[in-house]
Amino acid sequence: MNITIRKIGNSEGVIIPKEVLDRMGLKAGDSLDMSESKGELVLKAVDDDFARQMEHADRFMEKYKVALKKLAE
Repeated sequence: MNITIRKIGNSEGVIIPKEVLDRMGLKAGDSLDMSESKGELVLKAVDDDFARQMEHADRFMEKYKVALKKLAE
């Protein structure tokens, strides 16, 4: 499937066809993670609840890393 990079305001972007969004269960406002792999752009749907939980876990582990390290011994 070919799509074109388009000017959107002061940025540039791509329009994802509705059929693709429907198949992926995505809608306007959903978050995507973009990465590069072997010269390709890879888009993955982001589970916002999971991402939020991981942020909390990261903060917790950073705050209590000394205690967690002791517990791991």
